[in-house]
Amino acid sequence: MPKKADIKKIKPVVTKPSAINKVAPKKAPAKKAPAKKAPAKKAPAKKLLSGKKISAKKSSKPISSYVGNKGEKYMSARMRKHFTGVLLQWREHLIDEMQKTFEHLKNKGESYADPIDRASQEEEFAFELRTRDRERKLISKISKSLDQIKIDDYGYCYACGIEIGVKRLEARPTATHCIDCKTLDEIKEKQLSG
Repeated sequence: MPKKADIKKIKPVVTKPSAINKVAPKKAPAKKAPAKKAPAKKAPAKKLLSGKKISAKKSSKPISSYVGNKGEKYMSARMRKHFTGVLLQWREHLIDEMQKTFEHLKNKGESYADPIDRASQEEEFAFELRTRDRERKLISKISKSLDQIKIDDYGYCYACGIEIGVKRLEARPTATHCIDCKTLDEIKEKQLSG
């Protein structure tokens, strides 16, 4: 162990205060030239299995929720026109998705040598087909709702005949029952299943 006499006194290193407080000046970010947008290309019309063409042109904005005028009659011509637009746009979207699935199944229908890869592909296809089957049933409901609009029966409960309500129709445009009748149906369904 070293003796006290052997230990040299260590002098602290003193730096100049101006060097510590000095901060390098910040550089201004370089300005980038605005990127030029490529001109939008018009998508070609798609052809369905039935031979009908669907235009790929989408509306620039989705149909917003309905805002009625003060004192407006329930299911007025303006209201029916709004819901017709909502239903048609929804149906067009579903048909487009079905067409994409058809193209996907047709193009990706290759056979894999590995059984695990083949099983994964078949599971994926089965899932897509189940989804499209549900959407096919939904398209049928949309068509029925459009028929109801044509005969001025849309927006009224099938069970009790009262107004379904604009808010409920905005949430589910294919609704056929008012909220009270639908709640009773769900309660009965739970009692019967449980």
